Amino acid sequence: MKKTISKLLIPCAIVFLLICIIMGIFLYKHFSPNKAHADISKTYGIITDEQVAILLDNNFESSQGTLINGSVYLDYKFIHKNLNSRLYWDSNENKLLYTTAKDLIMVSPDSSNYMVNRTNMNFGKKIVVTSGNNCYVNVDFINKYSNFTYKYYKNPSRIVLTTKFSNVDFCLSEKNTQIRVLGGIKSPIMKDLKSGDKLRLIKQYDNWSKVMSEDGIIGYVKNNAISDVTKKDIKNNFKKENFTHKRFNTTINMAWHQVTSPAANSNISSVLASTKKVNVISPTWFSLNDNNGNLKSIASMDYVNFCHQQNVQVWGLFSNLVNTKVDTSYVLTHTSTRQNLVNQIISQAIQYNLDGVNIDFESLNGRKIGDSYIQFIRELSLKCKDNHLFLSVDNYTPSGYTNFYNRKEQANFADYICIMAYDEHTTTSESAGSTASYSWVKNGIENTLKEVPANQVIMGVPFYSRLWFKPLSNVEDESSNDGYKVKTTLGLVGMQKLITDSKATKKWLKDEGQYYIEYKDNTNLYKLWIEDNKSIQMKLKLAKDKKLAGASFWKLGFEDMSTWDTISKTMFSK
Repeated sequence: MKKTISKLLIPCAIVFLLICIIMGIFLYKHFSPNKAHADISKTYGIITDEQVAILLDNNFESSQGTLINGSVYLDYKFIHKNLNSRLYWDSNENKLLYTTAKDLIMVSPDSSNYMVNRTNMNFGKKIVVTSGNNCYVNVDFINKYSNFTYKYYKNPSRIVLTTKFSNVDFCLSEKNTQIRVLGGIKSPIMKDLKSGDKLRLIKQYDNWSKVMSEDGIIGYVKNNAISDVTKKDIKNNFKKENFTHKRFNTTINMAWHQVTSPAANSNISSVLASTKKVNVISPTWFSLNDNNGNLKSIASMDYVNFCHQQNVQVWGLFSNLVNTKVDTSYVLTHTSTRQNLVNQIISQAIQYNLDGVNIDFESLNGRKIGDSYIQFIRELSLKCKDNHLFLSVDNYTPSGYTNFYNRKEQANFADYICIMAYDEHTTTSESAGSTASYSWVKNGIENTLKEVPANQVIMGVPFYSRLWFKPLSNVEDESSNDGYKVKTTLGLVGMQKLITDSKATKKWLKDEGQYYIEYKDNTNLYKLWIEDNKSIQMKLKLAKDKKLAGASFWKLGFEDMSTWDTISKTMFSK
């Protein structure tokens, strides 16, 4: 009997032992960490010897660089977005341009030479290479002008770029451990760490932290394997450029003078006599006349001489609105035509002894223009500085569709930014409304000041408003402003005459900072938001409160004689 039991127990013991062994193996495999190393080249998308992975401020980028003769080249679009937006690539004429506070740098593809203004320089290696529609720039070349540091590593080929230098999170590896692809011991190893290895801490989770090693390996480390979490500043020796500006010695009281023919220049004495304390006048003399960047001029030397005798500066206005056949986008997106335009502007300014230049380029297509408009301002700025000319640039109030005008960058290069704080409602508006309500103007100025220093901002103020009408047969709700069209544009004198003739009762609108009237005739209902001395004074007090450089008025001839008393008292009172 005992022998029988013994015979039965032996197989059971063997089976139990096998089960224990199997369970042990299973548990070991389940709980033991993965010792396999990931293919970093594959993880970073490196397939060929020429490809370079990019790590930017702890982030792996989808964009890749390229390795040419041992040097790293980065895609222009990546550079422009992440490293230096001042870099400009002309894809029409295959030229790379960079504008500093003093110099214009120009590079052609596949060349080690580059131009700094008119001086030929040599970089020692190709600066720009192109491949299809892509442009690549040598990282050392752009690093000369850009606020970033980098290190390059091999196996796999990768570049670690740093643009953020303050309050960077760091930690140390507390023991020998691993950076893994994902947070979990079964995830493959990206890099083996030794105790004391320095890491950049990207983000901490419950049990794992995302980190990057100093040589650009990103992955996850157990929280209990890191210590000394701290914020530090990274040393950076880059010196930002110092942009200087030509400054007016008093509050700017500027007026735009619409001149449509050479004969109209002879009226300047009577025009100025009607003003008070105007110290800058901007006549609309110059216009873009063809796609080669040439100008049409109706300027007058006698006009300039007379203004100078009255201690009034002349800032000639250059417009793109006169010849509607000209493709402004074409002119600005081609370096040869854009630079011809710049040279023509300077030539006219010198010929007529102008004190400054006022650029009024409107109705631009941001999608077509891209960065070409601001590049135009950069290039013009250098020439204006060389010739001791004021450069002022007319701008719309800030909005999404005008972001490409790049007011912040304009403020670096231009002396003054003129904000056209009018045309809140225009002939294309879907509803009637004010030309420049106080709340709208205030919002536009405050948004401008987020990008432009106050002492560079000139507020544009209207001497006009629009009379709106709607057929009575279409009026269902008189309080609604929808469906109205512009009847006419009125100056300050014209508005006062209309109020008298219509016998309408003025109503003060607090938010708009304006009087308002509406009246009927036999066929239409009319609405008018009135610009007068009171509304203008409110805007000028805003300019003064915000410590703006001054104001400019559109346009001479639309004002009432008494308006200049209001302007001079408001702008120049202590």
